[in-house]
Amino acid sequence: MIQMHKILRILVCLSLVSICAARKRKIEIDNDIGVNSGHCKFEPTWDSLDSRPIPAWYDEGKVGVKISWGVSSVPGFRNEWFWHSWQGPDPDPKSVEFMKSNYPPRFTYQDFARDFTAEFFDPYKWADIVKSSGAKYVVFTSKHHDGYALYPSTYSFGWNSVDTGPRRDLIEEFSKAIRHKTDIKFGLYHSLYEWFHPLYLKDKERNFSTRQFVHQKVIPEFKELVKLYKPEIIWSDGDWEASDEYWGSLDVLAWLYNSSPVKDTVVVNDRWGNGTSCKHGGVWNCADRYNPMYYMPHKWENAFTIDKYSWSYRRNSHLEDYLSPQEIIDQLVSTVCNTYYARKVQRKEFNCRVHIYLKKSKVSCGGNFLINVGPTRDGMLAPILTERLLQLGQWLSINGEAIYGTTIWPTAQNDSITEGVWYTYKPAERKIFVIVLQKAFIKTDRQEMVFGSVDSELVPIDNIQLLGQEDIVIIWRSIKNGLSIKFEKNWEGQWATTLVINLSN
Repeated sequence: MIQMHKILRILVCLSLVSICAARKRKIEIDNDIGVNSGHCKFEPTWDSLDSRPIPAWYDEGKVGVKISWGVSSVPGFRNEWFWHSWQGPDPDPKSVEFMKSNYPPRFTYQDFARDFTAEFFDPYKWADIVKSSGAKYVVFTSKHHDGYALYPSTYSFGWNSVDTGPRRDLIEEFSKAIRHKTDIKFGLYHSLYEWFHPLYLKDKERNFSTRQFVHQKVIPEFKELVKLYKPEIIWSDGDWEASDEYWGSLDVLAWLYNSSPVKDTVVVNDRWGNGTSCKHGGVWNCADRYNPMYYMPHKWENAFTIDKYSWSYRRNSHLEDYLSPQEIIDQLVSTVCNTYYARKVQRKEFNCRVHIYLKKSKVSCGGNFLINVGPTRDGMLAPILTERLLQLGQWLSINGEAIYGTTIWPTAQNDSITEGVWYTYKPAERKIFVIVLQKAFIKTDRQEMVFGSVDSELVPIDNIQLLGQEDIVIIWRSIKNGLSIKFEKNWEGQWATTLVINLSN
């Protein structure tokens, strides 16, 4: 009888242990997917998620570099969509002919991976280049639409950079170099869909009524990335064929904002399902190479490529295919300043709206600038891409004060008289920055310029300086509804020059 009591007590204890363990696992799972309502701050609804403020570091940083790298750099033909162009539902004749002329009949896209060697990849050298560009954040590829992962993904066995190709965890190496050598924020590009993944194609055949690909691949891989590398930017893509409901975007973002290791600092974009772009999420990308040229009521980003025709490396590119330093600086300035082309009467009406918005938000409406480069298969940045990044950094080293940490100037974004003149603002420092692009000097006398948007009778000017050349005396005078400035002597400015209007108290 005593022996039976002991057995019963042991069984009860074992049951209690089992129940406790099950409860613990349930709590861990609930916490992991962000449904533990006792600890959640953001609910899995767009109203709740969209209410999350964008971390201040992003708006203050303004400038980022995106690195698009993967197996597509091996053929180096057409662009990063090469596999789809060659074997997708609507094959590109040039891509088909390229493969027919240069590779044996049974050659597959997977065969390219063995030549994705990255033998010259020096993550610390890349970190130096990114830092020298003046960028404050970097976005590195985790995987593109071909599904090839640049780290040992548990959910991409045999199709990642450790199992095949360079045999290296490229994300780990580069993230360490960035974090050890710079104060640049590290982020990851991540494609939701994969062109030819069997589970995705099955879900697609069923009109996305099933979600096997999402449950078995997308969500667990996404969380694995975040937990392993703690990216402070997640640049989502490949969302447009299916809804945010299919992708589980609301639950994923709720987990990211509530429970992930980067919940307080992470920045995301707007590509989370068909119809979310330019509407939901964090920063609005809206489209590739997006520069709206009108006022945006939400933080946005202009992501564009130095190579005009491809995000990834192309072996058959020509010199004229690359943006010039002037074109890059023009893009930077027009993005950060944000333009609004209008006559004076229209601008007054616009200004009322801007003032109202600025009172409601601490984040400027100017865009961020994300410039893309595509490395070679062996881990090199083409000299022209390196040169362009260094030229950008050269300009920012002199004029960065007019870019970093600025807001749009509520009175005007670009000048009403002189084309190619843009404005930014630092209200706490009482400074208006006037950025004059090179084309403005073509149409005006370098010795004298007129700014129609700066009414010196309304703007309390103390003095005006030339950024980086403060020894040059600038003489200014009021004119009707504007400002005229003269330079005491000749001066040189490359690509764009910045004047600082210091306001009096």
